[in-house]
Amino acid sequence: MAIVYGVLGLVVILTAGTFGTINSSPWFNLGIAALFVVLGLAMFDVITIDFSSFSSRFTPGTRSGTFMMAFVMGAVAALLAGACVAPVVIQVVLFSSNLYATGTTIALALPFFLGIGMAIPWPIAGAGLASLPKPGMWMVRVKQAFGVFILATAAYYGYEAYDIFSSRWVDASAVQASVEQQLKAGWHASLAEGLDVAQREQKPVLIDMWATWCKNCLTMDKTTLENEGVKSALAEYVKIKFQAEDPDSPPAKPIMQKFDAVGLPTYVLLRPKTNP
Repeated sequence: MAIVYGVLGLVVILTAGTFGTINSSPWFNLGIAALFVVLGLAMFDVITIDFSSFSSRFTPGTRSGTFMMAFVMGAVAALLAGACVAPVVIQVVLFSSNLYATGTTIALALPFFLGIGMAIPWPIAGAGLASLPKPGMWMVRVKQAFGVFILATAAYYGYEAYDIFSSRWVDASAVQASVEQQLKAGWHASLAEGLDVAQREQKPVLIDMWATWCKNCLTMDKTTLENEGVKSALAEYVKIKFQAEDPDSPPAKPIMQKFDAVGLPTYVLLRPKTNP
């Protein structure tokens, strides 16, 4: 279990840029919310999810056991068990991905430790099976308690999807007009032109990535970037308005990937190289 979840976690975390872009999509969050609703309803037996039929395909039969066979069976069991603990697995992977994106390398190990935590009870349960509590209504109550937790998580991701959708409910002409005001105040519309000016004059650069559908871009233009303290701090900067209308296509995509941008607005600060 530790190896299976560790490898799966590494695949997601090490592609943090791509996964971060997906995670910032309202449709992704809405899909996760829908998945959690299904899993939560299954905890209340409203929906039946049964993967036991798949396990029979991996039964070793009468063949002698080997380390590799045991490993394969354990890996299959981990994948099948993953359907039962999907909310926890997804939460850990998302949490690990966010931590790793902030520079916390130890986050790579979190899915591995999750697998260890899931595997530890098995040998203990096997050794003391007779002393375990007898099945009864308490098991149903525990399952329902997990169902409440899972549905709460579904509500969280549903709210995240709504929040992302609402951030795009904006008048595109108002955003465009705000950008034009910034350009009249001395901002550059061309990334290449702005960087060329900064290189010639050896000035630091502020790149503001925006789009006409970005409500927060308009909010930042009208509030933070109009603050006198901010204006004073940016007085010596070459300021660039880079329109990333479609973050998934050129020319926006390669620029956003270069700066590990996963959403809009994104602000990048560049400083001129100093000769040693």
